[in-house]
Amino acid sequence: MSENLHITGGKPLSGTIVPSGNKNAVLPILCATVLTDEECTIRNIPDITDIRKLVAFFKAIGSYCEWDQQEKTIVVRHDGLGDGEINNLPEGMRSSVMLFGPLLSRVGRVCVKHDTTGCSLGAREVDPHLEVLAGFGVDVDWSSERLLTMDKKFQPFHHWMDYASVTTTEHFLMCAAATPGRSTLMNAASEPHVQDLCKALVAMGAKIDGIGTSVLTVEGVDKLSGCDVTVSDDYHEVLTFLGIGAITGGEVRVEHNQHEHFPLMFRTFSKFGIEVLNDDKGSYVQAGSQLKIQEPLSDHLLPKVEGAPWPYFPVDLLPIVMALGAVAEGETLFWNKVYEGAMGWLPELQKFGARLTVCDPHRVIISGRQDLRPAAVEAPYIIRVIISLFMVASTIDGKSVIHKADPVRRAHPNFVENLQALGADAFWADAD
Repeated sequence: MSENLHITGGKPLSGTIVPSGNKNAVLPILCATVLTDEECTIRNIPDITDIRKLVAFFKAIGSYCEWDQQEKTIVVRHDGLGDGEINNLPEGMRSSVMLFGPLLSRVGRVCVKHDTTGCSLGAREVDPHLEVLAGFGVDVDWSSERLLTMDKKFQPFHHWMDYASVTTTEHFLMCAAATPGRSTLMNAASEPHVQDLCKALVAMGAKIDGIGTSVLTVEGVDKLSGCDVTVSDDYHEVLTFLGIGAITGGEVRVEHNQHEHFPLMFRTFSKFGIEVLNDDKGSYVQAGSQLKIQEPLSDHLLPKVEGAPWPYFPVDLLPIVMALGAVAEGETLFWNKVYEGAMGWLPELQKFGARLTVCDPHRVIISGRQDLRPAAVEAPYIIRVIISLFMVASTIDGKSVIHKADPVRRAHPNFVENLQALGADAFWADAD
């Protein structure tokens, strides 16, 4: 059953948040554990629905998998996997596609009965993944059966991707790590969660050059070992809660040790008049932030924020700064350079009274205003958009409702509990 998020806004939110582990790192690392039959320990695990689905899948295929939610640790061992077809992959999560290669390396045959989808952000094609698998020697039959077979070991593969896809990069890395010899990927994604996966695969015995860049060279091995790795804090969550503090005029501190990832993100916040301060415990915004768009020196241009693959401003976080733009003094051009379906939720933002002009499927101009009104809005199946709608609602005196907001649990465990700890009047209620 879906849930609605109820908010009574209009007051500053303040306090300290400890972010969860990066779910976009945990999921591929857990998929990579299938590559070995030795025990793997993964730490800083967030309690989210996609992790639950993956743990249930591991147990269903006969693997040992114990999740200590109190300690935020998963111990997994796949020594029970043998020959035979796997055909019931986890549904409703995009990361299922990254199980193809690891499973093929162990059982040799995978039948994909269901689509592997995540958020509703546009076309999430499977072709790049199938190209990678074919390059490593997999027989791909994507007719009605959707059958993948592998009757020998992976072969080294040198590949230049059409675009810097995160999940395809991660899929390539897993296959390459289990392939004796050298494989190279050009136009690789380099996000922090991709870097986390690289470090995990190195801990398992692979050698990877170019971590954090667009060219990755992998020296794979015949047999990967177990590992004990700690996932980094979720930089999405760090920026999200700093944004919530700033938009409500409160003082919010987020404890983390990922300072090297934030210079561009914090500079982007400064375009809205938000100063983010740092110390050895993390980052924070001070109370009383006055949101005002900083005009560019090129006075014939609109201020703009462009979301694209790392090291651009993270496209997944674009809705967070769009919420800032909806209440800040001035106007801003927002440009999503990745997803063609990413602007479809804007009519919901307009229900609060937000002023905006949609230029095309990728760009919108938002003019901030202070006289927004409470509203009941419909959440799309896009995690950060739900948070954006909450952020706007949190600035408005009165009661608002975000219908079907529970997809936020896919990325942010204890989201509402964290909001309540900051002083928010927010709660879940079952949808009618």
